[in-house]
Amino acid sequence: MWQGERMGTQVEEGATLRVLLVDDQQLVRSGFSMMLSVEDDIEVVGQGANGAEALELTARLRPDVILMDVQMPVMDGIEATRRIVEDDLSKVIILTTFDRDDYLFDGLRAGASGFLLKNADPEHLVEAVRAVGHGHALLAPEVTRRVIEQMAGGGAGLAGAPAPAGMTAEAPAGADPSATRPPTDPVREKALDLLTEREREVLGLMGRGLSNAEIAKELYLGEATVKTHVSNCLAKLHLRDRVQAVVFAYEAGLILPGE
Repeated sequence: MWQGERMGTQVEEGATLRVLLVDDQQLVRSGFSMMLSVEDDIEVVGQGANGAEALELTARLRPDVILMDVQMPVMDGIEATRRIVEDDLSKVIILTTFDRDDYLFDGLRAGASGFLLKNADPEHLVEAVRAVGHGHALLAPEVTRRVIEQMAGGGAGLAGAPAPAGMTAEAPAGADPSATRPPTDPVREKALDLLTEREREVLGLMGRGLSNAEIAKELYLGEATVKTHVSNCLAKLHLRDRVQAVVFAYEAGLILPGE
């Protein structure tokens, strides 16, 4: 279900993952705690009812992963996530009952490592905690598609700037595709010089939302080789995860609206 590469610090495979639960509903926290506590490699170390408590508990308990609600009193989950990630205190998975694009993009802009609906199956919740805790970017394929559609369809992308007025997802028949290309970022274009030709190809395919297996098939490469190229792209461009790679590829002009 999930795709991602190891980034930054992570807990070694087999080590116990320390998890903090943040939600303003006690019943929700208790339910998540019961689901996670039965796992031998996961320990729920604390619970908070709002974003302010999340900051205090994170600084004191230093969890590996935080499951963060969005709508909470005192401080919402998006702002709490932004502050926690900014200080590199923990990795955050945004949890919400609402499958809304504004929560998705705000959470990803804030630096969340993943996005999960509260009605997800228990096994997906556990899988998500393990993936993020062990240093993977949690990115479901459907989330990748929505990120691309949002940027290519005229909405505000993860960079926060709206697309040019009148930009559509598809170029008119017979039109020059470059006419629909949004302004590219010259800094990002220059940074592409750090990549090999093959790495640029891989980045472009990542930007189109392809998984490692799909990239391997497209380029006639082994999947392990693709994973190496993906990791090199992220490291050379100082990108945190695959979400940022999608944004980078788009803003550097590697992909066009509608691709």
